[in-house]
Amino acid sequence: MEGVNWIGVATLYRREVRRFLSVGAQTVGGPAVGTLLFLVVFGVALGRHAPTPGGVPYLVFIIPGLVMMAIAQNAFANTSSSLLIAKVQGNIVDLLLAPLGPGELLAGLVLGGVTRGLLVGALTALAAWLVVPLPLVIPALALFYAVGGALVFSLLGVLGGLWAQKMDQQAAVTNFVIAPLTLLSGTFYAVNTLSEPFRSIAYFDPVFYIVDGFRHGVTGMSEAPPLVGVLVVLVANALLGALCHRLLASGWRLRQ
Repeated sequence: MEGVNWIGVATLYRREVRRFLSVGAQTVGGPAVGTLLFLVVFGVALGRHAPTPGGVPYLVFIIPGLVMMAIAQNAFANTSSSLLIAKVQGNIVDLLLAPLGPGELLAGLVLGGVTRGLLVGALTALAAWLVVPLPLVIPALALFYAVGGALVFSLLGVLGGLWAQKMDQQAAVTNFVIAPLTLLSGTFYAVNTLSEPFRSIAYFDPVFYIVDGFRHGVTGMSEAPPLVGVLVVLVANALLGALCHRLLASGWRLRQ
């Protein structure tokens, strides 16, 4: 595409990747280990007594949910922290004065978040696979949901980073929005086993379709129609991308 500052986008992307890799033990290793602890607690301690949803062993059932949870939370954390730290330290002006349009700025930030999310997810999946080999029934579908889910939460991180002015505001979004969305999306249980009205409420959680679709790609088991999940991912990314682009173009909560 003509008129796109590809060098600027690539430079911003490299900066984002180097930023989280410079403290990799905190941004990559720590989250991967923390997610695996869920596998130990819920899988090893409860797995023998847990049901087999859709005929899938419980450990195989929860691993895709844990991997997607790691992807989502770290993609969000990267973009939200990048913008918030820049505002708190006062160097957000470096981004605003760079020869980057709002779309280019958004692309560099979001791709950095997607990279961190996928990296943590891959490490989590690899470590879990050493304990419980995963079938990976439909690799292309699993990859679609991994990338699409990381993109959704990376865009949400941009919104969170734009809105937050202090660290505790970002923490509030993480604790009261992102964590519940990921933990209550069928990560540790089959939604179809819930009683009403909780089952119906779960179907209104868009993250459920991301987790369920990724699990379908890995295990072949799903609770919602696959096409619905694909549409949820595509529509969510389109709407969030348009909103983030508009807010960045307007300088919302960036130019104080």
